[in-house]
Amino acid sequence: MSNEEIKEFFTQLQPTAVFDETGEWLNISIEHTAWKTVAQQLRTSRFVFDYLFCLTCIDWKTHLTMVYHLSSTVYRHTIVIKANLDRADPVIDTVSDIWQTANFHERETFELFGVQFTGHPDLRRLILTDDFEGFPLRKDFEDPVNMIKL
Repeated sequence: MSNEEIKEFFTQLQPTAVFDETGEWLNISIEHTAWKTVAQQLRTSRFVFDYLFCLTCIDWKTHLTMVYHLSSTVYRHTIVIKANLDRADPVIDTVSDIWQTANFHERETFELFGVQFTGHPDLRRLILTDDFEGFPLRKDFEDPVNMIKL
Protein backbone atom coordinates (compact mmCIF):
# COMPACT_ATOMS: atom_id res chain seq x y z
CA MET A 1 0.00 0.00 0.00
CA SER A 2 1.35 3.38 -0.97
CA ASN A 3 0.91 6.77 0.68
CA GLU A 4 -1.05 7.86 -2.40
CA GLU A 5 -3.58 5.08 -1.85
CA ILE A 6 -3.91 5.99 1.82
CA LYS A 7 -4.33 9.69 0.95
CA GLU A 8 -7.02 8.85 -1.61
CA PHE A 9 -8.87 6.74 0.98
CA PHE A 10 -8.61 9.55 3.54
CA THR A 11 -9.78 12.21 1.11
CA GLN A 12 -12.98 10.22 0.58
CA LEU A 13 -13.37 9.50 4.28
CA GLN A 14 -12.40 12.92 5.62
CA PRO A 15 -12.32 15.61 2.89
CA THR A 16 -10.86 18.24 5.25
CA ALA A 17 -7.84 16.07 6.15
CA VAL A 18 -4.44 17.70 5.71
CA PHE A 19 -1.42 15.60 4.69
CA ASP A 20 2.25 16.07 5.50
CA GLU A 21 4.87 13.75 3.99
CA THR A 22 8.01 15.56 5.17
CA GLY A 23 8.81 13.04 7.91
CA GLU A 24 9.39 9.31 8.01
CA TRP A 25 5.65 8.53 7.98
CA LEU A 26 2.58 10.05 6.39
CA ASN A 27 1.06 12.56 8.85
CA ILE A 28 -2.66 13.23 8.60
CA SER A 29 -4.39 16.04 10.49
CA ILE A 30 -8.13 15.68 11.05
CA GLU A 31 -10.90 17.31 13.05
CA HIS A 32 -11.09 15.83 16.55
CA THR A 33 -14.85 15.33 16.15
CA ALA A 34 -14.21 12.89 13.29
CA TRP A 35 -11.62 10.82 15.14
CA LYS A 36 -13.83 7.91 16.29
CA THR A 37 -15.31 7.36 12.83
CA VAL A 38 -11.89 7.62 11.19
CA ALA A 39 -10.38 5.21 13.73
CA GLN A 40 -13.08 2.60 13.11
CA GLN A 41 -12.58 2.88 9.36
CA LEU A 42 -8.79 2.58 9.65
CA ARG A 43 -9.09 -0.58 11.72
CA THR A 44 -11.58 -2.30 9.41
CA SER A 45 -10.51 -0.92 6.02
CA ARG A 46 -8.42 -2.72 3.44
CA PHE A 47 -5.34 -1.03 4.95
CA VAL A 48 -5.76 -3.00 8.20
CA PHE A 49 -4.32 -0.53 10.71
CA ASP A 50 -4.51 -3.09 13.50
CA TYR A 51 -1.83 -1.75 15.85
CA LEU A 52 -1.81 1.55 17.73
CA PHE A 53 1.75 1.69 19.05
CA CYS A 54 1.92 5.23 20.38
CA LEU A 55 -0.55 7.81 21.61
CA THR A 56 0.55 11.10 23.09
CA CYS A 57 -0.32 14.77 23.39
CA ILE A 58 1.56 17.98 22.60
CA ASP A 59 0.93 21.27 24.40
CA TRP A 60 1.41 24.24 22.06
CA LYS A 61 0.26 26.75 24.73
CA THR A 62 -2.62 27.81 22.46
CA HIS A 63 -4.07 24.33 21.95
CA LEU A 64 -3.32 20.65 22.52
CA THR A 65 -2.65 18.14 19.74
CA MET A 66 -3.39 14.45 20.09
CA VAL A 67 -0.95 12.27 18.15
CA TYR A 68 -1.70 8.65 17.24
CA HIS A 69 0.83 6.31 15.56
CA LEU A 70 -0.83 3.41 13.73
CA SER A 71 0.68 0.46 11.91
CA SER A 72 -0.56 -2.43 9.86
CA THR A 73 1.05 -5.69 10.91
CA VAL A 74 -0.29 -7.18 7.68
CA TYR A 75 1.09 -4.63 5.17
CA ARG A 76 3.85 -3.05 7.29
CA HIS A 77 2.89 0.57 6.74
CA THR A 78 2.62 3.29 9.37
CA ILE A 79 0.72 6.57 9.59
CA VAL A 80 0.42 9.33 12.16
CA ILE A 81 -2.97 10.90 12.90
CA LYS A 82 -3.14 14.30 14.58
CA ALA A 83 -6.15 16.14 15.99
CA ASN A 84 -6.16 19.54 17.66
CA LEU A 85 -8.09 20.04 20.89
CA ASP A 86 -9.31 23.10 22.74
CA ARG A 87 -6.82 23.70 25.54
CA ALA A 88 -9.51 24.91 27.95
CA ASP A 89 -11.72 21.84 27.41
CA PRO A 90 -9.70 19.04 25.78
CA VAL A 91 -12.14 16.25 24.87
CA ILE A 92 -11.83 13.48 22.29
CA ASP A 93 -13.45 10.07 21.87
CA THR A 94 -11.69 7.03 23.26
CA VAL A 95 -10.33 4.41 20.89
CA SER A 96 -9.61 1.88 23.64
CA ASP A 97 -12.50 -0.19 22.29
CA ILE A 98 -10.83 -0.27 18.85
CA TRP A 99 -7.19 -0.76 19.92
CA GLN A 100 -6.66 -2.20 23.41
CA THR A 101 -3.22 -0.56 23.58
CA ALA A 102 -4.97 2.83 23.81
CA ASN A 103 -6.32 2.02 27.26
CA PHE A 104 -3.23 2.89 29.31
CA HIS A 105 -1.99 5.53 26.86
CA GLU A 106 -5.28 7.41 27.23
CA ARG A 107 -5.17 7.12 31.00
CA GLU A 108 -1.63 8.53 31.04
CA THR A 109 -2.60 11.40 28.72
CA PHE A 110 -5.65 12.12 30.87
CA GLU A 111 -3.49 12.27 33.97
CA LEU A 112 -0.57 14.30 32.61
CA PHE A 113 -2.32 16.62 30.12
CA GLY A 114 -5.94 16.67 31.33
CA VAL A 115 -7.47 15.28 28.13
CA GLN A 116 -10.91 13.74 28.68
CA PHE A 117 -11.51 10.59 26.61
CA THR A 118 -15.24 10.24 26.08
CA GLY A 119 -16.40 6.67 26.54
CA HIS A 120 -13.21 5.37 28.17
CA PRO A 121 -14.14 2.44 30.46
CA ASP A 122 -11.72 3.27 33.31
CA LEU A 123 -10.36 6.81 33.10
CA ARG A 124 -8.41 7.16 36.34
CA ARG A 125 -4.88 8.02 37.42
CA LEU A 126 -1.94 5.70 36.83
CA ILE A 127 1.05 7.52 38.32
CA LEU A 128 0.10 10.53 40.42
CA THR A 129 -1.70 10.53 43.74
CA ASP A 130 -5.44 11.21 43.77
CA ASP A 131 -4.92 14.58 45.46
CA PHE A 132 -2.32 15.83 42.93
CA GLU A 133 -3.39 19.14 41.37
CA GLY A 134 -2.65 20.21 37.82
CA PHE A 135 -1.29 18.53 34.73
CA PRO A 136 2.51 18.20 34.92
CA LEU A 137 3.19 17.91 31.18
CA ARG A 138 1.36 21.10 30.29
CA LYS A 139 3.61 24.06 29.64
CA ASP A 140 1.79 26.26 32.16
CA PHE A 141 2.32 23.78 35.01
CA GLU A 142 4.27 25.30 37.88
CA ASP A 143 6.10 22.82 40.04
CA PRO A 144 6.58 24.37 43.49
CA VAL A 145 9.38 21.92 44.29
CA ASN A 146 11.51 22.22 41.16
CA MET A 147 10.40 25.73 40.10
CA ILE A 148 10.93 25.07 36.40
CA LYS A 149 9.14 27.44 34.04
CA LEU A 150 8.70 26.78 30.33
